[in-house]
Amino acid sequence: MKERISKLTNDLGGCYGPRLITSQAGRAQYAISEGHHPAHTPELAVRPESIAEVQDVVRRARQLSVPIVPFGAGTSLEGNAAAVEGGICIDLSGMNRIVEVSPEDLLCVVEPGVTREQLNVDLRATGLFFPVDPGADATLGGMISTRASGTNAVRYGTMRENTLALRVVLADGSVVTTGSRARKSSAGYDLTHLFVGSEGTLGIIVEATLRLHGLPETVLALSWDFETLEGAVDTVITTMQAGVPVARIELLDAAAVRACNAYAGLDLPERPTLFVELHGSAAAVAEQLELVEAIGGEFGGGRMARAQEAEARSRLWKARHAALPAARALVPGAVTWVTDVCVPISRLAESIARVQSAIEEVGLLAPILGHVGDGNFHVFFVLRPDDEEAWNKARAINEAMVDHALSVGGTCTGEHGIGIGKKSALVREHGAEAVRLMKRLKTSFDPDGILNPGKIFTPNIQGTAARF
Repeated sequence: MKERISKLTNDLGGCYGPRLITSQAGRAQYAISEGHHPAHTPELAVRPESIAEVQDVVRRARQLSVPIVPFGAGTSLEGNAAAVEGGICIDLSGMNRIVEVSPEDLLCVVEPGVTREQLNVDLRATGLFFPVDPGADATLGGMISTRASGTNAVRYGTMRENTLALRVVLADGSVVTTGSRARKSSAGYDLTHLFVGSEGTLGIIVEATLRLHGLPETVLALSWDFETLEGAVDTVITTMQAGVPVARIELLDAAAVRACNAYAGLDLPERPTLFVELHGSAAAVAEQLELVEAIGGEFGGGRMARAQEAEARSRLWKARHAALPAARALVPGAVTWVTDVCVPISRLAESIARVQSAIEEVGLLAPILGHVGDGNFHVFFVLRPDDEEAWNKARAINEAMVDHALSVGGTCTGEHGIGIGKKSALVREHGAEAVRLMKRLKTSFDPDGILNPGKIFTPNIQGTAARF
């Protein structure tokens, strides 16, 4: 590998100048992520600024059989962009142009390094917005690659529903265009959504056409504490089953609220709390509020705080958006392992209660929160790096949490992706034959295995199981 990297460095050096990163300090930034997995530093990194440059780098790397890892903002949680086999990291953050906004068609065309916040700032004058909000200011290319979702997914959908078309550089350096500007199509295989969620293992996304949505006339945000976690979750389930078109409905358990109060200087009641946002006309929002309030009142809802102005809504949502750093700050020097599953909403209360009980039984510190309107919840294990016993307990709970989700018809991850952390869970979810089919697709797109190697698939496809 050393000789191949040296040859690739020489090949690229004259073309990319300071955009070719060879120093240890420069390369180390590509080992950083929000996840808990060990750091993996690439031997080389490059910052292309055009599709042609991505093609050039891919072709040169393929000729030398050097692994290629696409990289966005480094906000992934399952080691999705870790250079586990070394090689060259292609940093797409410099490809951050908004190519086109078409208000009439409710769509935009962007390069992969555009972040969701950058896009929404640019859209302010159009009366439109891009709704997918995973919490971090991730790049849109990374969000597509991991099939991200977030707080607004319950109403507006995930990256799957909001991606119309892609341009992708394949492993041989060629470019394929998938999808169109049309809202639907029955023409051939759905290649667009094959790349959505593929984590850079099938190709490198270099342009995307995305759906946009109109800014609602009225936005009302609520925070609402409950006597019990079950009461809060039952409110979510009943609200969804009643067809109330909530835009966001998020849950923080008491431990998560306690952490956010300490971190952000808030004074929320330290009880299970729902954060809700309603969108629509003034009349529609008032009607939704009346129904939600009536439902929650039946399940032990306490004090409801309301906010309509943008600044007030931002303050109210501060606890939810501060959840990850707040959890990390609970123990100085701690590592935060964030895991997620997604279940049918009818099984949500049971699933969360089982996990919470398991956490309490073994004495771990692990706040729970989630996008519970679509059955997706997260556990934030707060662990000291050298506490092997606590790590083993967390691993056992994570495995059992996944297995229970699968047993009730759910999935091992609602939005984090497989990466390097949930490869065995993928087999348990889909079965060996389906995973073999995925591997055949991978081989067809990337016969040399150079695109983000070591992700999604495990060499041994026999899964393990755990039970609560």
